[in-house]
Amino acid sequence: MIDYEKLKNIKLIVSDLDGTLLNGNNEIGAESQKLIKALLAKGMRFTFATGRLHSAIVEHANLLGLKTPLITLDGSIIKTLNNEVVFESYLPLKHVKKAIKLADFNLVNIALCHADAIYYTEHSPLVPQVIDKLGAKYVEVDSLDDYLDETLEVVFAGDYKDSIKYIEKKMTFPFSFGLNTSFYKSHRRGSIYFFEVRKHGSSKGSALTRLLKKLKININNVAVMGDWYNDRSLFETNAFKVAVNNAVNEIKNKADFITSQDNVNDGVAEFLEMVLKAKE
Repeated sequence: MIDYEKLKNIKLIVSDLDGTLLNGNNEIGAESQKLIKALLAKGMRFTFATGRLHSAIVEHANLLGLKTPLITLDGSIIKTLNNEVVFESYLPLKHVKKAIKLADFNLVNIALCHADAIYYTEHSPLVPQVIDKLGAKYVEVDSLDDYLDETLEVVFAGDYKDSIKYIEKKMTFPFSFGLNTSFYKSHRRGSIYFFEVRKHGSSKGSALTRLLKKLKININNVAVMGDWYNDRSLFETNAFKVAVNNAVNEIKNKADFITSQDNVNDGVAEFLEMVLKAKE
């Protein structure tokens, strides 16, 4: 049973975008828009925690009139709409260089994610089609060697699982240190496998901790909303955890509340309405 006193005390809601707040047309549901704006008018904060690039979510943030810093690239960067950087975590050059060599050797697509663009070469032609960073600016370059600096995330993609798993092995302990990694199947294309590499300490959960320190908000006064495996670190905090109906079982099992509707049918509006009623 929902503790409405807890909902009344929520000061910040942090939401994933793809598969959670956004429907299949890359839109925030009309009811959710209305409810978020009503909550903001009552002094509550709202922000995103997404795997997308910062530049790819500005439109959504402006639509809602968000003032709270945005968590992007799965926690690698926290930045306001005014481009004030709260946190950024660049990968050490040695790891970026190693990643490129492994991709070349295993004939796997690779891309370097910076704050506002994703770089790839002609040797990774499928990058714009398969990498799930909707709204991102993709730039084909002659060589990735000119874009090693300011790499926040390296993404490998391919349809041969064994090759991606081999790279995962070489980019994790005991072959590599100081990294956060994640291996998963594509959200939209089940035949494609991904392996992402970020600097250690870069996750949605750790970014939330950093953001709360800046905002001086206790985790017990926070709600998080998500659906996918990269939301796991958010759902391992003491925040109030909301899973949309279409969420994977791992996220549902960690949730305090599961919406009756999925993201296509504006499922998060159900929870947002509960919070607004509790505050009224």
